[in-house]
Amino acid sequence: MTEAAVLRTTGDHVLTLTLNRPESLNALTAGQREEIIRLLSEASATADIRAVVITGRGRGFCSGADLRGTGPTGERLPGDVARTLRTGAQCLIAAVLDCEKPVIAAVNGTAAGLGAHLAFACDLVLAAESARFIEVFVRRGLVPDGGGAYLLPRLVGPQRAKELMFFGDALSAPDAERLGLVNRVVRDEELEKTARAWAERLACGPTRALALTKQLVNASMDTDRTAAFAAEAAAQEINMTTADAQDGVRSFVERRGARFSGR
Repeated sequence: MTEAAVLRTTGDHVLTLTLNRPESLNALTAGQREEIIRLLSEASATADIRAVVITGRGRGFCSGADLRGTGPTGERLPGDVARTLRTGAQCLIAAVLDCEKPVIAAVNGTAAGLGAHLAFACDLVLAAESARFIEVFVRRGLVPDGGGAYLLPRLVGPQRAKELMFFGDALSAPDAERLGLVNRVVRDEELEKTARAWAERLACGPTRALALTKQLVNASMDTDRTAAFAAEAAAQEINMTTADAQDGVRSFVERRGARFSGR
């Protein structure tokens, strides 16, 4: 039986998705992409899942989209390329950004092109010392896709984003951390353990409050202060109906630790 191209494991309310094509440095096929989108959507709707980790097997996190066999086989009509991006790479990045559970990228090696953008779309990014990030598109004469021109300026500013995209140089894990693309760099052998510890800590938190916080932060760069403040007030109103918020307030009054159930 053929081993799955995306390995799925669950435990302690954490869903771990492992890209499983190590021979290609986990270059993403269309099937893998659709599977990740589906699993992230399921994670949002599954109360027992309270955090997600995305990582890769072998020497690479994800070397980008698998372009083998995707060359033109017939006449290409106007709009075909844009349609492919909208329904493919952009949907993958949106699925990560819109997932209602916190998503951690555990970058174990090369993250190039769409693979880098998959990591940058996650809420928290852990990188092994051997990891590197490459905006590879310019090397192939391509425009960055998979949300790169949206994500990078918001993370590092427009000048740094242009430098990364114009030159396509490999960025080491320590340099990525210095620029703010990575939360923490750890030894290779510590990556899985650290990602698990972070995910389990998130899984013990107030899940709906984290989802609303993620939504507010992700939207904050695209709105004005009035709209942001209105969204904050609405999120607070919604969150105060949750069991976790109510227990959190009681725990303060009762001088005890909160007991969050994710509801």
